[in-house]
Amino acid sequence: MPLLYILDLVDWRVLGYLFILASVVVTVLEALRLFGGLDWRIYDELTREYEQDNVAGYALYIYSQTAVALVFAPHIAVPGMLMLTIGDPISGLLGSAPVGEMKSLPTLGAMFTVCFALAAPFVVPVVGVVAGVGASVVGAVGATLADGAKPVVAGYVIDDNLSIPPVACVGIAAMLWVVA
Repeated sequence: MPLLYILDLVDWRVLGYLFILASVVVTVLEALRLFGGLDWRIYDELTREYEQDNVAGYALYIYSQTAVALVFAPHIAVPGMLMLTIGDPISGLLGSAPVGEMKSLPTLGAMFTVCFALAAPFVVPVVGVVAGVGASVVGAVGATLADGAKPVVAGYVIDDNLSIPPVACVGIAAMLWVVA
């Protein structure tokens, strides 16, 4: 969905509304899946073992993208969205780790590199080279850490679909605040 904004097919406000609509749809689907007996075969393919009785990654993906679209300006939110949309699948192809363990250093390095390359073209033109590169680095580090491990908090796995965009965007925004 961020591609709709990047290609100038919708403005930022409309994109936010589309994300809200998507969040409502996935909330209904997840409520039906978890509590209403909806048992589509595709859920067996798309959900991981730890998601069987919890909110699935596809919903967390939409929720995190909705949150950053509503909270941050486009030059901060779009990189965080792309880090999840593009960076996370690339990292996933390169390697994974069991819940609670870190991914390998080469996989983390690739994730950082991809995320930095995704952030810089959006941040640098808005705030300048020095601040933009610094903010892009901090956002990429945040996304890499969020992708690198899936911690367990109170028995619930913190999925990177939920954590990558907000962690990256908070990092970018914090760095821009510090250098401003």
